[in-house]
Amino acid sequence: MATKKITSLSKEEFKNFIESIDVILSDCDGVLWRENEVIEGSPETVNKFKQLGKKFFYITNNNTKTRPEFVEKCKNLKYDAEVDEIVCTSFLAAVYLKEKKFDKKVYIIGSVGIAKELEAEGIRHYGIGPDIMNGDEVETVINFKPDPEVGAVVVGFDKHFSYPKLMKAATYLRDPDIHFIGTNCDTERPSPNSNKFPGTGCFIKIIESATNRNAVMLGKPEPFLIEYIVKKYNLSPERTLMIGDNRDTDILLGKRCGFKTLLVLTGITTQNDVDAMNATSANPKDLIVPDFYTDQLSDVLKMIDSS
Repeated sequence: MATKKITSLSKEEFKNFIESIDVILSDCDGVLWRENEVIEGSPETVNKFKQLGKKFFYITNNNTKTRPEFVEKCKNLKYDAEVDEIVCTSFLAAVYLKEKKFDKKVYIIGSVGIAKELEAEGIRHYGIGPDIMNGDEVETVINFKPDPEVGAVVVGFDKHFSYPKLMKAATYLRDPDIHFIGTNCDTERPSPNSNKFPGTGCFIKIIESATNRNAVMLGKPEPFLIEYIVKKYNLSPERTLMIGDNRDTDILLGKRCGFKTLLVLTGITTQNDVDAMNATSANPKDLIVPDFYTDQLSDVLKMIDSS
């Protein structure tokens, strides 16, 4: 079944679609904003959803900020948000370890956002910031003394990623009892220009290759996030809409949960991707075909206002 452009719906079809939704889960980067630049018309669309009585939640694979920091970012970009309406993967790392009753130390390859979320749960950590190689790689390996208190390695987006960090993570992960946690699988972030913007998944793949282990992944579209949001928000799948710009994370999450799905083309996925998807979507095993797509989220606002 091919995906349908939402603007092709009749007024009656669109009205029925909107009335069938109680809860909206939305990706952030590529749907609501690109890094620090708001996507035109998206704040007004979110506000309209709320005016119509829809519950709206921000579900992001970003791990560089804490939930309170995302609330602040939302406010700066004219979105209304509260902490309990936000799920980010830095927070999920802390939730995961708390559920495991983890009482050791975490080696982090990632950003301060992960560190702050761990600290909020009383979880000790180290590894944040640059780790520059002194001498050559042989000296780096010889001189490293693993911390015996480390019981987990958490990998997120790390702008200071380096050979010493790779070596330390691989050394800790020799022990099968040490948790190997990846915040999210995204190998690409929505780019602010035409350059490629590699994402967290690239770092995780490198460490998986070095350790011959697979990370437990927490973000979209993985089971841990699914279990968390379904329980946390008491969702009725048939009355929930997932909005995103990435088929492999956002839309696949929605499909796995039985949500309605809407793909927007302001981030990772392009019109060429949609055309290719529709050319091959006759395969019933293809789970990553959204129910609807549109150029940008504000198209939905225009349809609401005209209906």
